[in-house]
Amino acid sequence: MTSWPMEWAFAHGGPAGTGVIRTAPEDFRVDEIPLVTPDGAGEHVLLHVEKRGANTDFVARLLTRLAGVRPVDVSFAGMKDRHAVTTQWFSVRLGGSDEPDWSALESDEVRILDSIRHGRKLRRGALKGNRFSLVVREVEADRGELQERLEIIKAQGVPNYFGPQRFGRGAGNLDRAEALFRGEFRERNRTKRGLYLSAARSWLFNRVLSERVLTNTWNRPLTGEVLMLDGRSAVFPGEADDSALPGRVGAGEIHPTGPLWGEGHRMPAEDALRLEDQVLTGLDSFKEGLEAARLKQERRALRLPVRHLEWNLQTDTLEIAFQLDPGTYATTVLRELLEVE
Repeated sequence: MTSWPMEWAFAHGGPAGTGVIRTAPEDFRVDEIPLVTPDGAGEHVLLHVEKRGANTDFVARLLTRLAGVRPVDVSFAGMKDRHAVTTQWFSVRLGGSDEPDWSALESDEVRILDSIRHGRKLRRGALKGNRFSLVVREVEADRGELQERLEIIKAQGVPNYFGPQRFGRGAGNLDRAEALFRGEFRERNRTKRGLYLSAARSWLFNRVLSERVLTNTWNRPLTGEVLMLDGRSAVFPGEADDSALPGRVGAGEIHPTGPLWGEGHRMPAEDALRLEDQVLTGLDSFKEGLEAARLKQERRALRLPVRHLEWNLQTDTLEIAFQLDPGTYATTVLRELLEVE
């Protein structure tokens, strides 16, 4: 079993203190912000579901059984935490079948908030983002320092690391990815195989981002940089003679990016390319394994804007709320504030 380094650099000086999260599911609330507006007609039903202490796949299985449909006919935009209270949308393809009594699912774990007909299946990633409302208890920190750190994060954002949950307990997903790349086993379950490949990709990205934080270039462009428009996945190469780029990055209009490894053309050049090559030297088994799996070269923003950040700091409790883009992690924000259990 390989030891996987997971000590990623801090952008704002390291945790300002300690605290405890998830003492109860209600202390960690996530509300999905939908991209799709139900159109009121069609063979699919969009269900707005609140779940408590249950994972997304569990709810999807409940819907499959109640509706009497195939697993492929139930979909959702994104996975949500189990140890939390979350709201999200599911779609169920009923075709010409009668709609079941959704209230039959009501329990301490699941509530149906709304159901509306829609013409299309809900696709993965079809969300604007997520709104987090968190309570951190047993906070031990200098109040002034914590207040200052919150203001910095509101203004500058945080490094867009993949959270530890991406790598599995004890980095087990990376162990499985390594074994997969070595040909020591074949994973026939597509979902599990996807988890292992994503973990490998995410670990390479985090290594590059950590170096960019150490060199204070995670929030400013290098020569040869590939840049991403804020709130979108569109990327473009930065031009060396474009004097407006540093200002646009500083204003949060665009963000420097790092690699999501796969086959195909690599977009960065010059200093940006040299830094990535230096960081990823000696990791050919992961790079070649991801290429062999036919994943495509993609880019991810190095900076995570923390939108609509609000907080209420009491004697030993921090209540904090913010909005994040899809595919990003609340724990990535918290790590720049406090060391949490």
